Amino acid sequence: MAERWESDMKIGTQDCQHLERALSLEWLEQNGRGGFASGTVAGAHTRRYHALLLTARKPPSERFVLVNHLEEWLAIDGHVVPLSTNLYPGAVHPAGYEHCVEFSTDPWPIWTFACNGMRLQREILLIQGRDLVIVRWTLLGRKKQRAVLRVRPKLTARDYHGTHHENGSLSTEASIGDGLVAWQLYPDVPPVRAVHSGRYRHEPEWYRHLQFPIERQRGLNSEEDWWSPGEFTFELESGSTQAMVLTSEAIDRLDVVALVKGEKARRDTVRQAAPADDSLAGELWRAAECYLSERRNRQTVIAGYPWFTDWGRDTFISLPGLCLVTGRHDVAWQVIESFAAHVSEGMVPNRFPDVGEQPEYNTIDASLWFIHAIDRYLQVSQDEAPVRQTAWPAVKQILDGYRQGTRYGIRMDEDGLITGGVPGAQLTWMDAKVGDWVVTPRHGKPVEIQALWVRALEVGETLARRYGEADYADRCRADRSHAIVSFRNRFWYEQGGYLYDVIDGPEGDDASLRPNQLYAISLVEELVPRDRAQQILCIVEEQLLTPVGLRTLSPHDPRYRPRYEGGVVERDGAYHQGTVWPFLLGPFVTAWINTFGESAAVRKAARGFLAGLEAHLHEACLGHVSEIFDAEAPHQPRGCFAQAWSIAEPLRALVEDLGIQAKAEKPTVKRVLVQQCKETVPPSTQQKKDKSVQRGRGKDAPLNL
Repeated sequence: MAERWESDMKIGTQDCQHLERALSLEWLEQNGRGGFASGTVAGAHTRRYHALLLTARKPPSERFVLVNHLEEWLAIDGHVVPLSTNLYPGAVHPAGYEHCVEFSTDPWPIWTFACNGMRLQREILLIQGRDLVIVRWTLLGRKKQRAVLRVRPKLTARDYHGTHHENGSLSTEASIGDGLVAWQLYPDVPPVRAVHSGRYRHEPEWYRHLQFPIERQRGLNSEEDWWSPGEFTFELESGSTQAMVLTSEAIDRLDVVALVKGEKARRDTVRQAAPADDSLAGELWRAAECYLSERRNRQTVIAGYPWFTDWGRDTFISLPGLCLVTGRHDVAWQVIESFAAHVSEGMVPNRFPDVGEQPEYNTIDASLWFIHAIDRYLQVSQDEAPVRQTAWPAVKQILDGYRQGTRYGIRMDEDGLITGGVPGAQLTWMDAKVGDWVVTPRHGKPVEIQALWVRALEVGETLARRYGEADYADRCRADRSHAIVSFRNRFWYEQGGYLYDVIDGPEGDDASLRPNQLYAISLVEELVPRDRAQQILCIVEEQLLTPVGLRTLSPHDPRYRPRYEGGVVERDGAYHQGTVWPFLLGPFVTAWINTFGESAAVRKAARGFLAGLEAHLHEACLGHVSEIFDAEAPHQPRGCFAQAWSIAEPLRALVEDLGIQAKAEKPTVKRVLVQQCKETVPPSTQQKKDKSVQRGRGKDAPLNL
């Protein structure tokens, strides 16, 4: 058993004062409303998405960066020490990172600075359900000391996808009251209010040409101008705390102590429920709630930070890991209910746009993942009545829609398998598109879609019998049997010893070695005989498995791209052509356990496949797992710095397949298979398996505002 989990997301002096390293380490706070704060340990922004107050006007969408940054200086006996850091063309100014001696994310981002014999602590935290950020400064130590803290907020009030530049339309006025300052930069953007315990002097000025190196690497506009309205001054004494609250809410006073105390208690509750005997499971459990957000009066799933909102496919792949294994059954139901209300022509939405109300229906798999999630929810919660009343009608709409045919040519073919695709459309999760170029169209009958279809028919039959609809159950059973026979006859690629990725496509059958075939083993027992499943897993392990996820294409394929870098065209061209995705470790582990059994040796091997993620939790966005990685060592993290299914699927596998328990000792929710897997591992795979294991990386002063 792994060592008992004690979170240790602490960064020491050496890393804090090494600029390149400190810039590569990011932190994330979120408020459960689609708003978030993020930045680097160094303090300088490297992305347009780094911000202090970023809110969603229509949660979780219509996001605005309101406050980008705080410039801070500590004055001690006439000597001024900078605490903040910014990047300008060819210069770093100020260089506050040079005085940082420690950073921690527990329970929220906390920096400790050493300044002329004094130690200052800065905290940044968001409050769940509120559009506000609290920044607190505490002069540490018992020795009586005094200092003056000067703070300049930097504002842009822009769409979070854009960049901001000096202009004459920005209003430079301020509304100044007792302990409150407000600014309304533009008439159609939320205002910014600062509730504070200091003094404010209105003195507007521009800070120009801030540099975002990660945006430059992505081939995007990488420069921005920030407007600063004025300066706050706070008197600090040893052991005392001063605070500033930045918000878009219509408030005038706040009890900051109560807010902080309540948020600390809430986070402690989450931590106390997490698995204690597996470090990775504990951290993933703790991170899971970051991806849950309100949408109107229900909950939804944020696909990833910093640029995604909620997507249907990501939501229902992530739901078991984020909500079901963590006991958030009420949240899971709200998500299911929300999407069930938008079923159209047998499809659930794949995306709710950032702007506008009309959902987008453009995926072949999101609806099938929706059905899978409903079944998992019912098995875990036993919440029969709402499933029968709300979810079951939606399931039938989807099954019947796929049988009869729906958008994009999606339909059940004569062989009982699902086909789909039209020119210019990308319907599966491999959905990169640049202009008119669909990088991986996968038109025809993709392998994972068939596994999801067979699984959906199994759910359909089970629910129909449960609700007394025998004829419908019989139809689902017949369609499922037909699809299984067709799958077993058509998808085995004898020459390669694995499954075709797509059959009956415009150019015939596609024998690309990809990880999609894992779902034929992890979701359904009957699709792939055990001997073939063993062969597939050995090949996938050899050619696709890395310490941080699975490659999307074999390195032996001429289209293989080892690095995800360059401009938009280059990056999207590599997105599913080799680039590593950590969420695929979930189905890989499930398939491994389903095929080789649940002996101690098999479990040890499967846990080893996840070991690389533990190191990654300390190397990019602290405590989170990135969206993707380069296909080749050192497997540089890329894409979103925090991705929902990158957290959810490894966590699900740890709980469901490897039996990691929460402290509450809740039962696992592993789906019962038709036949139990054997408890032995074929000798032919043992040596490779052993190698894969080795390869794994592996006292607040009273303050009321």
